[in-house]
Amino acid sequence: MTSTKTTLFSEIETIISTLNFESISENRKIVLQPLVDYIQSKVSSGKEIRLNLICTHNSRRSHLSQVWAQTAAAHYGVSNVICYSGGTEATAMFPMAAKTLEKQGFQIKTIAEGSNPVYAIKYAENEHPIIGFSKTFDDNFNPQTEFAAILTCSSADQGCPFIAGAEVRIPITFEDPKAFDNTPQQAEKYEERSLQIATEMFYVFSKINL
Repeated sequence: MTSTKTTLFSEIETIISTLNFESISENRKIVLQPLVDYIQSKVSSGKEIRLNLICTHNSRRSHLSQVWAQTAAAHYGVSNVICYSGGTEATAMFPMAAKTLEKQGFQIKTIAEGSNPVYAIKYAENEHPIIGFSKTFDDNFNPQTEFAAILTCSSADQGCPFIAGAEVRIPITFEDPKAFDNTPQQAEKYEERSLQIATEMFYVFSKINL
């Protein structure tokens, strides 16, 4: 497979330059390895790579993971990657998650208002935007077969013993920044979690041999 690296927005490139893979513990790398293996198997066989990032409410961690995974694939030139997100229930993408991504260089446009807004999230001038809104993991918007289910929170991992259509189920859980909502630390903690997720998703795609 040929590698075509996407030129990302400069603010995102700046964030990427600060990501430190050495900050990932050896135990955490073991947790990430099944995702590396899944992506590598698809790349080696020339097949599409569908990743469904799943959390309970599809409001924070699953969106951050979806966006950073798609961005990492583009950065490393891993083609045929489509990242999705979902929850065990639908709520709304939490505004601070969108604000955090915007602060980190993504261009975000609200394309539908309401109790569950729909956002277009762009990481590069000429790439299709990621469509961000809350939905269940098995929503028709998401793939129904031939995908990897990535569980980004422990409650979703425990609450979804079976995910229909998933080829593999990979728990990669993150602490919930929701714990800091309505506190002075809120923006800082969302940024911290976003950067952790970015670091780990970029690490995963950095390991793929094209």
